[in-house]
Amino acid sequence: MTLDQLRIFLTVVRYLHFTRAAEALQLTQPSISAAINNLETEYDIKLFHRIGRHIELTDAGRLLQIEAKKILDQVAFIERGLAGLNHLQQGELQLGTSLLIGNYWLPVKICQFKRQYPGVLVQTHRGDAEEIRQGVISGRFDLGFVSELLPSTASDRLQQRVLAFDRLNVVVGQAHPWFTRSTVTLADLRLTGWVRQESTSDVQQRSDHLLQAWGILPSDLEILMIVNSSEMVKAIVEEGIGAALLPDGFTERERQQNRLRSIPVFRQNGSKQLLDTKQPIIKINHRNRSQSPSVIAFEQLLESEFPAKGTNSHPSIASSVGLSVTRHSASS
Repeated sequence: MTLDQLRIFLTVVRYLHFTRAAEALQLTQPSISAAINNLETEYDIKLFHRIGRHIELTDAGRLLQIEAKKILDQVAFIERGLAGLNHLQQGELQLGTSLLIGNYWLPVKICQFKRQYPGVLVQTHRGDAEEIRQGVISGRFDLGFVSELLPSTASDRLQQRVLAFDRLNVVVGQAHPWFTRSTVTLADLRLTGWVRQESTSDVQQRSDHLLQAWGILPSDLEILMIVNSSEMVKAIVEEGIGAALLPDGFTERERQQNRLRSIPVFRQNGSKQLLDTKQPIIKINHRNRSQSPSVIAFEQLLESEFPAKGTNSHPSIASSVGLSVTRHSASS
């Protein structure tokens, strides 16, 4: 039984006439008769009573009429769905992201995408870098967004591209004595209290790495409290309790509203060496897995905002992820 046979059968049912059905389908009358005869022979049933020059449905014909219509309606639904996917009227986009990127960077990109393609369902799943990598490898995620470069063991299956950089900065609230200062030094960092996350968090690990690159151990600092999310750190510091190291993008709104301030750190008083660190925002995808129209469209959106610069493997960026020293005037 084929879809063409079912379409021919339903057309004959509609006209109850072989010749008129043939004209409607732009086929020959013998081909219409052959299609019906093949169905009747295959299942050893009669679909029509032939009464003189007229035909009527048998009980088997009425049953097939009901079920054939269901089948062809479902086929039409699938065809519309496939066409919709191709034209992005519908579809799905599964994104894996680290917590911080998912909190402050990715939502803006998703909103831009949804304004263009409202029918595409976008789902985000948060996890650590290894969970995201494994999810992209397995096909659970179409794309992943992390801040750690791929280990060499994953590079044969995954591709990575750095889209942008963020910085970890010292931030304080209005009630903190540093709020009115233009700069602080490394020595100053030991003279205030700090709010930090648990050591397993991505932001805290990068903060500790940054401090160690500056020659400061976490044990050198006065830790006022340890909380379990960057949002809690930001809320506590905004109240004027201690200082914290947080990414630029994560505190942008509060800094614009003058509720938080980012304080540049110099190596020492009078120094022109402004210390900061770059944190990459990295997109990863599977090297060999085919991409859906939704994934292609989302990557095109990212590409329009962050054009590729020669390569998507970026083997040389590792040096820019750690400590960087920028020349800066002490008065700025």
